[in-house]
Amino acid sequence: MKIKTKLNLGVGLLFLMIIILSLISAYSVFLIKIDTQNILKANYNTLEYSRNMLLSLEKISADKNIDFSVFEKNLKSQMKNATEIGEKNANINLEKKFITLKNDFSNESVKNQIRQDIFEIMKLNMNAIKQKSDVATHTAETANLWIAITGTLCFLIAFNLLVNLPNNIANPIKELTDSIKEIANKNYSQRVHFMNHNEFGDLAKSFNSMAEKLQEYSSSNLHKLSFEKKRLETLINNMHDPIIGLDNTGTILFVNNEALKIIGLKSSEVVGQLATTLALTNDLMKSLIVSTLLDGKQKVEPMKIFADNIESYFEKEIVNITIKPTGEDQTIDIGDVIILRNITVFKELDFAKTNFIATVSHELKTPISSIKMSLQILEKEDTGKMNEDQKQLITSIKEDSERLLKITGELLDLSQVETGNIHLTIENNNPYDIINYAIAAVKVKADQKAIKIIIDAQENLPFVKADTDKTAWVLINFLTNAITYSSENSTIIVKVRQENNTILFEVIDKGKGIDSHYKNKVFDKYFQIPGSHKLGTGLGLAISKEFIEAQNGIISVKSDLGLGSTFSIALQADT
Repeated sequence: MKIKTKLNLGVGLLFLMIIILSLISAYSVFLIKIDTQNILKANYNTLEYSRNMLLSLEKISADKNIDFSVFEKNLKSQMKNATEIGEKNANINLEKKFITLKNDFSNESVKNQIRQDIFEIMKLNMNAIKQKSDVATHTAETANLWIAITGTLCFLIAFNLLVNLPNNIANPIKELTDSIKEIANKNYSQRVHFMNHNEFGDLAKSFNSMAEKLQEYSSSNLHKLSFEKKRLETLINNMHDPIIGLDNTGTILFVNNEALKIIGLKSSEVVGQLATTLALTNDLMKSLIVSTLLDGKQKVEPMKIFADNIESYFEKEIVNITIKPTGEDQTIDIGDVIILRNITVFKELDFAKTNFIATVSHELKTPISSIKMSLQILEKEDTGKMNEDQKQLITSIKEDSERLLKITGELLDLSQVETGNIHLTIENNNPYDIINYAIAAVKVKADQKAIKIIIDAQENLPFVKADTDKTAWVLINFLTNAITYSSENSTIIVKVRQENNTILFEVIDKGKGIDSHYKNKVFDKYFQIPGSHKLGTGLGLAISKEFIEAQNGIISVKSDLGLGSTFSIALQADT
């Protein structure tokens, strides 16, 4: 018999018995409810009316209207509630005697007869209550019997399923699982031996057929795998970029010809060796391992490698290789591939660009300075009086000269940064002096927009290890930007505090802020936020970043669009 058929029969029978049990329980409860409602409606109400009539009879006095109305009300209700044999005649006799009593309410004999009639009615209903109670008890006992019988059948069926069903299903599955594990370990001779005429029997046949085909496939495709391996090795060796492949333990699996040229070793000396072992005797492998460890922790510069009498620059890329084994959900790490991209041509172009910028900027400073000196002479009264148009023209020329001088200064600073010729004078400096110097430098610009600069400095700060000029230049750049993008009559806060072993400088404004899309780009060269005023070259923050990182500091920005910005630098404290 098929497992599906067994499950359908067993579970279906159990489900049917549960439905029967539920119906018997519901029907029994319904019968007991009917019996209880009959007692309440037919007999209990009569006893209540009778009690009220007896109490009213005891209170009959001269004020007959009130006393008789209560009795008469309960009598009418009782006349409508005659449910037992003989109760209707008793009600009629009681009504007749009540009429007699109304005509002669002081007749004690009639009162006694009325009491007797009421007691008779109560006796009839008491007996009826006892009989109906016995009926309800019998109904409950019968219900308990049927519920017990049905419940026992449900238990037996469920127990049978509990004992037999798990073994019928779990044992074949366990045997099949063990066989699959053997197949996964490439033991393709494994077979499943249960041959029942059910679903597991069909599964065993299919599994054994699959194992046979896998065994055949494994034997017949080894040459294809070897061919594909040689194809991949040929492709890697013909690539122009050096490539080194490692497994998850750091052992070198393959290395192409370009990589062997710059390493200076033979393939037999590299493949199969631990990269850390080679790093002890080979400077290039040592550099690769060190730069790999630094990835994600600090900026990694292009690698300069001298090989075959040629100085070349390479940019390293590490590709992590992961796979998801067949039939599993989790991916596993199987190694890394190190690719060294040759960027020598681009580096040479970058050097040429930097030298050109430095040369042009330096050459421009002399004529710009000459123009400024000429303008100062023209502004003197000794040179001659000028009309308003001439003064306005000179002012415009002066502003453009200042702007050109600032641009050439920034370009010279940039060329200094890019050539690595930043001259730093790291000393222990008072952080209060640095911020006071920076604020004094922008005071005139802030006063023109009625912007108030507030200093929020922690007391008793230690000295900071920094280049005073470069650090002040960065703070002045922060403040200049904050003033430019803040509205008139606003406030800029300059905070200075100690955090662990660093001194943190913060410039906080309430300007329009920076969109989250651009926060990671504000320190890029030549970048200007779309929609902002094109007042500079976009080099100020890029140069600031280089100045601070050259001092082993950290520069950052926090900003929300419409809520202002906070630019900060953190430098080492003197501890």
